[in-house]
Amino acid sequence: MNLDQLMSALTLVDGAVLVLMLAAWGLIGWMIEHPPSGRVSVSLLMAQVQRNWMQAMAAREVRIFDAQIITSLRSGASFFASTCLLAVGGVLALIGNTDPLEILAAEVGSGPAPTLVWQVRLAPVALLLIHAFLKFVWSHRLFGYVSAMMGSVTPPSDPAATVRAAQAAGLNIRATVHFNAGIRSLYFALGALGWLVGPGGLLTGTAAVTWLLWAREFWSRPRDILLEPILVAASPEDTKPPQHPDIARR
Repeated sequence: MNLDQLMSALTLVDGAVLVLMLAAWGLIGWMIEHPPSGRVSVSLLMAQVQRNWMQAMAAREVRIFDAQIITSLRSGASFFASTCLLAVGGVLALIGNTDPLEILAAEVGSGPAPTLVWQVRLAPVALLLIHAFLKFVWSHRLFGYVSAMMGSVTPPSDPAATVRAAQAAGLNIRATVHFNAGIRSLYFALGALGWLVGPGGLLTGTAAVTWLLWAREFWSRPRDILLEPILVAASPEDTKPPQHPDIARR
């Protein structure tokens, strides 16, 4: 199959929807890290929590609990990196042998498509998974830097403890930024699978993933919780969370 045949099989609509998906992927990431005025994202709210955590850590003599949290975060990044590697291997294997896709297309009644078309439609999935893998690996490494920086924080009586705690917080936030970027790439890789059924499937997958990410960052119950003031409970009744009309949000 030559390039002319490929271009005839993949229409301008395919190209336009693919560009739209890539634009949505980049735009939602930028909006999360640079939210509009008056509408802060969950990621930025958690960045302030991480700063507060490192300040509290610097004030503690015993920091075993903090070290355990960092170990847990590193394990999460390692798990997702390993998962991405397996997924990349599976997609590459499918690119090398598209027979299962052709059989599936025949069963669901889709028209036949040349092998190269299936391979091209799987390429964005593989690239997004590779991007996610690289992000998770770097996040895992940065969490290791956080561990070393936390170990260098001097006792609370030393004025340098505050400075090093701030550095640890900065590294922790950057590690989380890369981890979140990897998660977004995984989401969009799942959405990109919709291209296997045509441009309509890719458009639907892109819209669903973009809405899901936007809702969780800017219109979710966890965001409301992070914005709520800390209540000093005087009785068991005071510990009940306030009721919101959007309580069903997740």
